[in-house]
Amino acid sequence: MKKLDVAIVGAGPAGLAAALYLNRSDHRITLFERFSSPSPVGSGLILQPTGLTILDDLGLFDAIRALGNRIDRLHGTDAVTGRTVLDVKYSARPGGRFGLAVHRAALFDVLYRAVLDAGIAMETDVDVVSLESGADKTTLLTEAGRRFGPFDLVVDASGARSKLIRHCLAPSSPRPLAYGAYWASLKWHPEGFDNRSLVQRYQRASTMIGVLPIGRTPAGDHEMAAFFWSTKPEGEAALRQGGLQRWKDSVLALWPECSAYLDQISSFDEMTLARYGHHTLARPIGPRLAIIGDAAHSTSPQLGQGANMAMLDARALAHALAISGDLASALSSYARSRRNHIRGFQMFSRVFTPFYQSDSHILPLIRDHVVSNLARIPPVPQQLASLVAGTFIDPFRPIGLREKNWL
Repeated sequence: MKKLDVAIVGAGPAGLAAALYLNRSDHRITLFERFSSPSPVGSGLILQPTGLTILDDLGLFDAIRALGNRIDRLHGTDAVTGRTVLDVKYSARPGGRFGLAVHRAALFDVLYRAVLDAGIAMETDVDVVSLESGADKTTLLTEAGRRFGPFDLVVDASGARSKLIRHCLAPSSPRPLAYGAYWASLKWHPEGFDNRSLVQRYQRASTMIGVLPIGRTPAGDHEMAAFFWSTKPEGEAALRQGGLQRWKDSVLALWPECSAYLDQISSFDEMTLARYGHHTLARPIGPRLAIIGDAAHSTSPQLGQGANMAMLDARALAHALAISGDLASALSSYARSRRNHIRGFQMFSRVFTPFYQSDSHILPLIRDHVVSNLARIPPVPQQLASLVAGTFIDPFRPIGLREKNWL
């Protein structure tokens, strides 16, 4: 295939990874970002073996490893009884896998610096809202009426609120989920916590509190933790009206050890309220258009796969372009190569999320007294480890990649 003029809309993990991969194949890349200065949004995340394999393939594993914090276990207990509800260990599967918890700023910095080092062109303060297709090229249109292009290919990496998905072959809109979460990035306090684990406490399925040690930011000089608390976005006003101390008291009643983190929060405005939606584009492609990351598939973060799947999409698109003779075939190949992995994990998310974030009284009882017991019986621990790692359905072979050798 000839070298293409490619526009990538969105400078998050998906867009940055796509820019690096496509630039490596000598396509001519221009990144477009709606903010005047590209920056990360959010607190912490776990880079699973899937995402870490992509970063290793891009030559960035050592850089992100230096900033992140190794995670070997996901552990959750009932806040009232202390009963273990969730216990997933990466070591349940042989091979040396682990997760790497990072601040989003760390992931962004590693990818963004690589883009700058590669000399990839970037246009900022450009809010792309639509596309105009000609006979064999596509032009970007902005809210302000500016035009950019034409381009051979547009890659939409603009996130779950994408304005470009209406141009794909089978557009759909995300379905808002009832529960979101407050997130805060705080100074890590080890007392009462395990620095190799994501630790969570539950009260039924309506309350979930979590502490995740996430390493440090590139500019930081101390270790950090992501603290989160699930809530309904529609109840935000009532929560604020009740006052910060009342909220803190409710958290401390369930998890007293969190006082070291709550003491660092002096206002609701110091936390970010994340809203979640669920959708999967049946065909994340269109004429000279590829849609990757949360724009193509978004869900609750229960399985922690968002950024990891976005970077897999970037690799899949580059691989499809490399092995195909024309653009239309490459786009179809890209969609096929990711279909099973994406749909499988979207299905798992739909099944698992109500057990941890819902108003149900029955599902948490099943979770605590049935599922937690089954999770101790082989081969379930091994399957859960693969599910969390992102490899329950093989994502690597369809995109021409082998998983990193963890040993």
